[in-house]
Amino acid sequence: MARWCYRHRLVVVVLWVGVLFGLGAAGSTAGTDYSDNFSLPDTDSKQALDLMVEAFPQRSGDPNTVVWRVSEGSVRDAAVRERLDPALREIAGMKGVGEVASPYTEAGAAQISEDGRTAYAQITFAEQANAVPKELVQDVVDTAGEARRDGLQVELGGQAVTRIQEPPTGTAELVGLGAAAIVLFLAFGSLFAMSLPLVVAVFGVGTGMLSTMLLSHVTDVPEVASLLGSLIGLGVGIDYALFIVTRHRRGVLRGMEPEEAAVTALNTSGRAVLFAGGTVCIALAGMLVMNMRFLDGVVIATSLTVVLSVLAAVTLLPALLGVLGKRVLSRRQLRRLAAEGPEPVETRGAAARWSMTVQKRPKSIALVAVVVMAALAVPVLSLRLGATDQGNHQEDTTTRQAYDLLAEGFGPGFNGPLQLVTEDAGPAAVQALVERVRATDGVAHVAAMPSPPGSEVTVINVVPTTSPQSEATDRLIDTLRDEVVPQSGETVHVGGVTAVFKDFAAVTGDRLPYFIGAIIALGFLLLLIAFRSLVVPLTAAVMNLIAAAASFGVLVAVFQWGWGAEALGVGKEGPITAFLPVIMLSLLFGLSMDYQVFLVSRMHEEWVHTKDNARAVRVGLAETSRVINCAALIMICVFGAFVLSGDMEGAMAGIGLAAAVALDAFILRTALVPAAMHLLGRSNWWLPTGLEKRLPHLAVEPKEEAEKSEEPGPVHADGSKTESAVPGPRAGAEEAGSAVYGFVRAPDGEPVADVVLTLVSARGRQVDRVRSLGDGSYILSAPSGGAYLLAVTAGAHEPWARHIMIGGDALVHDVVLMEVGASR
Repeated sequence: MARWCYRHRLVVVVLWVGVLFGLGAAGSTAGTDYSDNFSLPDTDSKQALDLMVEAFPQRSGDPNTVVWRVSEGSVRDAAVRERLDPALREIAGMKGVGEVASPYTEAGAAQISEDGRTAYAQITFAEQANAVPKELVQDVVDTAGEARRDGLQVELGGQAVTRIQEPPTGTAELVGLGAAAIVLFLAFGSLFAMSLPLVVAVFGVGTGMLSTMLLSHVTDVPEVASLLGSLIGLGVGIDYALFIVTRHRRGVLRGMEPEEAAVTALNTSGRAVLFAGGTVCIALAGMLVMNMRFLDGVVIATSLTVVLSVLAAVTLLPALLGVLGKRVLSRRQLRRLAAEGPEPVETRGAAARWSMTVQKRPKSIALVAVVVMAALAVPVLSLRLGATDQGNHQEDTTTRQAYDLLAEGFGPGFNGPLQLVTEDAGPAAVQALVERVRATDGVAHVAAMPSPPGSEVTVINVVPTTSPQSEATDRLIDTLRDEVVPQSGETVHVGGVTAVFKDFAAVTGDRLPYFIGAIIALGFLLLLIAFRSLVVPLTAAVMNLIAAAASFGVLVAVFQWGWGAEALGVGKEGPITAFLPVIMLSLLFGLSMDYQVFLVSRMHEEWVHTKDNARAVRVGLAETSRVINCAALIMICVFGAFVLSGDMEGAMAGIGLAAAVALDAFILRTALVPAAMHLLGRSNWWLPTGLEKRLPHLAVEPKEEAEKSEEPGPVHADGSKTESAVPGPRAGAEEAGSAVYGFVRAPDGEPVADVVLTLVSARGRQVDRVRSLGDGSYILSAPSGGAYLLAVTAGAHEPWARHIMIGGDALVHDVVLMEVGASR
């Protein structure tokens, strides 16, 4: 497929452009129909909500408030009324406004605070917040704002008002893309190469978001799903393209033609991308275990965006590589390639040096990494799930100021009243219940609302003495449900926004262990099949849990404890949004599995070729750590930019995921994982024989180009045969190609027998593998001339590897091995 896309590049590009613009036209015509419903079936608050909607259908629109406060005098003063009354009448006459409840009417007397300095009017729009036109909301805000003067503060609150405070759509995405572009340019040094991952990500996220808009008309999709879909789509889209482009550029630099380099990149890194994308989707699908309809829409939006990002990476990207050809390299690289020829296969630089450091000091590095992660995870012990509200907005927003004015004038519990809803209760029973509630600790005000004509439903409004996010308010809800309501003898449900989120948090907490167990088990099974090892997936599961604990520790410190919250521009501290752990864990486990796949697949490839664990871990880390760190830095930029989204949940997810990716890439995958694998040794790749036979085969790596026969190894001049550790090359390979032979000796000239010598092609494929004889002699067969890697491993000697060039004649190459620990 990669070769077809490369050769038919214009067709592929035109198809993708057509799909993007077609979805865009359909999306702009259909619009969106997002549905935010956080309530859960079979909960007390949901039953209360259903009764209220049935009894008061006229209040189904979105309520917002205009709050004003005077610095001197009273809001009842004529001068104040003369400024507010005309504004409220004008707002009431606007098309799309259902009703305006003014405090200057007989029914609105309770809307003025006891000290007479604060008042509010409730504006009910004809539709829910998401459906109210922003132009109408802006007109309401502007009209009310015109009443301000010195000594008279006027602010507005409500979900509809919150929408017009949000930055323009796409701001966070554009900032993230800009930061990613800078990182990519520094990594590649080429504008063309830099643009490839960005273009692929834009097409993947664009088609994903537009498809989500259309799907919102046929199924329940919450508005936050679009934000989370773009967040994860940008991250994985750029990263997946980055892994493939890096492998492609490496192939071109090593002398391959651009088409062959692209095919090889898709056949290696592209396979890993497909596998990694699958693991992300499986991790996201784990949210279905929670059995929350709200999360179903999130799964659909995010999974669809990931699938389209993967599809763009494996089809659109090779087409774009075909368009660019060798221009995927920078000018300096092209000049060097022309002047000096292909670069060597061996990885050099800081990544290789760090890999050697990890190999030499695995215990120290593992200890430091564990201590750092444990320290960051400590705050997670204080995790409290709940809901954010407008009290968590930034201090300079009108919604936050309206929230604070209401709390100051009417008490902190006024912003989150509770509703006790009962059906078929007589007036005497309702009055008795009101008295019991009034006598309950933590209740500031209680009043029964008049029942609508023909309805037996009665609603009792209860204002707590504490704020909606306070633990004391949670305890009050429990007291009402467990003690006050049962004593009344009536069927009463405790509802209200605060009760809904409390129930949502409780159900989330109860089901979270099943969710975590499900995604760990699925990830374990996938890695078990892919890498044929029990230890590798077990290590990955443990590392994922460590990363999750540390990232949630950072989240609690910033958003719950308030460490640096205002400096980051994310508002006031509060509980962690109840549904966020589920979404974050899904994304985190998926992204962590990505890095694990890219890291371990290269290690596994080297292990299959050499059976040397130390070399496999060292080479795998050296060749992947740089691209993993670059990919992580891009994700940190993309996720961190979502602080600018204007959405508290988006900011939480962005900072939490940015912290998770940083810790995962820079500490776990490039330090703790390789250190642990060095300590575990050959047991990393252990799999019981019985299990090996029963497991299906899922190839993350491509098959060898030519199958090796079971013929014996090459024959030496003395007539002896070389013992092959793996099936040797076909008979007569020496004549068809060439060979390398010589002796393996110690520094004192003594022969070293029974060491494993492996010949690896420039494309990383094992060509031949033999053991040296008693006199130290060996012979390896090569299918053709060219550049190869000769690697030697022996238990009592240091690993040895050299790049060699084999011509038309056999190459004589002696090997000198140093004993382990010997000074050079």
